[in-house]
Amino acid sequence: MLPKKAAFIYSDKLSQHIISPSHPMQPKRLAMTYDLLKQYNAFNQNHAKVISPRKATRKELIKFHTEDYIDAVENISSSPNTISAALYNLGTSDNPIYTQMYEAALLSTGGSALAADLLLSSKFDSVFNISGGLHHAMRSNASGFCVFNDPVIAIEKFLEQKMKIIYIDIDCHHGDGVQEAFYNREDVLTISIHESGEFLFPGTGKTNEIGTGKGRGYSINVPLYPYTNDELYESTFKKIVPPLIEFFKPDILVTQMGIDSHFQDPITHLSLTVQGFTEILKIFKSFNLKWLSLGGGGYNLDAVARAWASGWGVISTQTLQNDIPMNYAKAYNTSSLFDLSPPEISNDIKNICKKFVEKNILALEKDLKSIYSINFD
Repeated sequence: MLPKKAAFIYSDKLSQHIISPSHPMQPKRLAMTYDLLKQYNAFNQNHAKVISPRKATRKELIKFHTEDYIDAVENISSSPNTISAALYNLGTSDNPIYTQMYEAALLSTGGSALAADLLLSSKFDSVFNISGGLHHAMRSNASGFCVFNDPVIAIEKFLEQKMKIIYIDIDCHHGDGVQEAFYNREDVLTISIHESGEFLFPGTGKTNEIGTGKGRGYSINVPLYPYTNDELYESTFKKIVPPLIEFFKPDILVTQMGIDSHFQDPITHLSLTVQGFTEILKIFKSFNLKWLSLGGGGYNLDAVARAWASGWGVISTQTLQNDIPMNYAKAYNTSSLFDLSPPEISNDIKNICKKFVEKNILALEKDLKSIYSINFD
């Protein structure tokens, strides 16, 4: 059987802007990922292609964002105005105004819109937009390094075709913007597995945030304790996600695959490795659904490039050798695709992490019990 067709959305334009020299979100990570994959010859197969992004259209943006906000982003980007920017949560340390901000946001968002179009055209079975996954942006303001909410814009494309969408967010941060967009809908099931908001921005994503109205029961949150490792993360994922896939029977799988859950990430506190991240992606692939995968957080550039390269291997059904290709290894002082020295975590911390997530799963089951019967065994 021939491998399913996969597309990788990228052009150098996606990585040429600079948010600020000290900002954690460095577009260079996109170029590093692409460079690593090129050196693996990961785009040389007939079924695995690179496709350039396009800019999102206003018609696509207004499916979620207000016209007032879109206009503000465009105007502030070309003529920075701190007073008007503050109305939209722009000009802050998280969301600074930078040269070509509007154009950069249009391109990353357009990449996700294009990815949805490619899946709907049946030309591809899986599409990966590494510049996407900007899940914090709200309807009328920026948030958490995110200007436009590309996952929502992409999902709206599928909703226009009367499809059922499951959105699974494995970023270390709660996917609050996507949750809010579909909080009252029953045709989009959102699942976010993230570091607890007790310890990390945006402070939301509690188990009792389960949706409202017709959407009650279609928003799922699983908060994790700091230092949660590969083993506990994977076992938690397997308890939660497959039963919900079976219950919901989606037409499309959309995944936000932030790798700020990595143990070397400078601003978060989970303890995943590249190999642990890769195992989760293998589970995604096993669902055998049309699959739109998006990037997201990740602030250790080396870990981001290795994880997303490994992820593309899973998505495009290619085996990448663990030894990093020589030219890339020399340029970035790295040698192994997978982490050679996973973090050491004491048994006491492991037990705290385990009890924390077990308590949250029980709470989630209790909250869902009055809506539908599901057991996370």
